Amino acid sequence: MKFFIDTANLEQIKEAQALGVLDGVTTNPSLMAKEGISGKNNVLKHYVDICNIVDGDVSAEVIATDYEGMIKEGEELSELHEQIVVKLPMTKEGVKACKYFSDRGIKTNVTLVFSAGQALLAAKAGANYVSPFIGRLDDVSTDGLALIEEIREIYDNYGYQTEILAASVRHTMHIVNCAKIGADVMTGPLSAILGLLKHPLTDIGLAQFLADHAKANQ
Repeated sequence: MKFFIDTANLEQIKEAQALGVLDGVTTNPSLMAKEGISGKNNVLKHYVDICNIVDGDVSAEVIATDYEGMIKEGEELSELHEQIVVKLPMTKEGVKACKYFSDRGIKTNVTLVFSAGQALLAAKAGANYVSPFIGRLDDVSTDGLALIEEIREIYDNYGYQTEILAASVRHTMHIVNCAKIGADVMTGPLSAILGLLKHPLTDIGLAQFLADHAKANQ
C-alpha cells in the first residue's frame, strides 16, 4: 500500500519523506488555507515546492465547479510539474473533466467520494485515483471501511486500474485496516503514519537491551 501524507505543511512533508516510506502528497484548498497560503501565484508555487520534496504524485485540487473552469485550471496545474495529479470533485462536471484529462494522458484524482456508485463512475471515466473519505463517513455513523471493501470488489470484478486512495484517514488503525482490505493508497496526517512505529513492548524491549548492555560493560 502506498503512503501519502495529507497536508500542505512543508516541514511535515520533509519529515515524512525522511522516514523513507512516503509515496506522495494530497492537498486541498482547506489545507492550503491552514498553512496561510493564499493568492493564485503563491498556491501554484507551493505545489511546485511540494513536488521538489517528494518523489511521487502530488494531488492539486481545482477550485472551479464548472466543466470549462475545471479544464482551464487542471491544464494549468498539470503543466506545473510532471508529478502533479489533477484533483477533481465527484460531480457531473468533475466526471466529464476526468474523462477529458484521461483521454489526454493527464493524471486525475476524483475526490469527495462517498459511495461505490460514485467510485464506479470515476473508474469508467479513467481516473487514476478515487478518494473515498472514510473518516467523514465514520463521523456520520457510516462504516467507511465497508465502502473501501465494496469499491475493491467492483474494481477487481472488472479489472479497473483506478487506485483506491483511502482519504480522510484519521488514525493508525485506519491505516492498518485499509491495508487489510486492499486499499491501494492511504492518505492521512503525519501523526497517523508515525503512530505505526509505536508499541509499548518495543520500548520495554529496547530499554531492557540497553540496560543489559550497560550492566555487562561496567
